[in-house]
Amino acid sequence: MDTTPFPPFEPNGPKDDEARGPRLREIPLRLLIPNLITVLAICAGLTGVRLAFEGRFELAVAMVLVAAFLDGVDGRIARLLKATSKFGVQMDSLADIVNFGVAPALVLFAYVLDEAKSIGWIAALIYVIAAGLRLARFNVMAERDIKAKWQSEYFVGVPAPAGAMLVLLPVYLGLIGVEPNRTMGLIFSAYTLLIAFLLVSRLPVWSGKSENRVRRDLVLPVILAVVIYVATLMSFTWETMVITAIAYLATLPFGARAWKKKYGSKWPEHPEGVRDDGLPGQ
Repeated sequence: MDTTPFPPFEPNGPKDDEARGPRLREIPLRLLIPNLITVLAICAGLTGVRLAFEGRFELAVAMVLVAAFLDGVDGRIARLLKATSKFGVQMDSLADIVNFGVAPALVLFAYVLDEAKSIGWIAALIYVIAAGLRLARFNVMAERDIKAKWQSEYFVGVPAPAGAMLVLLPVYLGLIGVEPNRTMGLIFSAYTLLIAFLLVSRLPVWSGKSENRVRRDLVLPVILAVVIYVATLMSFTWETMVITAIAYLATLPFGARAWKKKYGSKWPEHPEGVRDDGLPGQ
C-alpha cells in the first residue's frame, strides 16, 4: 500500500479528463434545424389557439395552417440535411397531435362548436382522439420493415394534415360571411364527426407519393395551374380554402374507385393485416 502523499504518475492510468467525467459531445448545427422547425410549429399552433379565444379568428386559422405547413416540412428538411434522429421523430409525433389535432379542434370550438354547447365539445374531443389514433396508425405502418406495395400510393384513411385542413372548413365559411349560430353549431358538429370518421376509416386515399410522371406537353399547363392557385390563395384566401376543402372531399370517392380497380375488392387494413405478398389481408 502506497502511503506517500503524492502517488507517482501512471502513464496508463485514468486521465484527468476521464476523472472529471465524460465530455459533452458537440452537435452540428444542421442537426438542430429540423427540431427548431418542429418547435416553431408547436408555437404557431398554440398561438393560433390563443388568438381564437381572443376572437381573432383570421389570424388564428392562419397560424394553425402555418403550423401544419411547418410540421409537414420538418421531416423532409431533416432527410435533406441528413439530420434525422430518434429524438426528432419523437418531437415530430408530439407536434403532430398538437398541430393536426388539438389546435384545429380548439379553434373550431371557439368559433362555432361552442354554439352547440356540450355536443360541440364532444365533437371536438372525438376529432382530437381520431387524429391521435390516425397518427399512431401511420407511425406503426411507417416502422414496418416489410411494407405493402400499396403503401407508396395510398394512405389508410384521410391523413392528419389533410384532416386539419378539412375540419376548419366551417371557419373558412365564417370568414367569408357565414354567421355562427346554434343551428350552424349542430351542423358543423356533425361535420366534425364526419372528418373524425374519415381519419380513422380504412378508406384508401391517394397519397401522391408514388413516382408519377407528367407528360412533357402538360408541364407548362401544370405550372400555370399552380401559379394560378397560389395567386388566388393570396388574393382570395378563404374562398380558395373553401374550394380546396370541398374539392379534396370530392376526390375521395375517385381514390377509392381507383383502389378497387387496381386491387379488386380488397381494402387497406391495419398493419397486422398485411400479407407476405404485399396486398392487404382478408
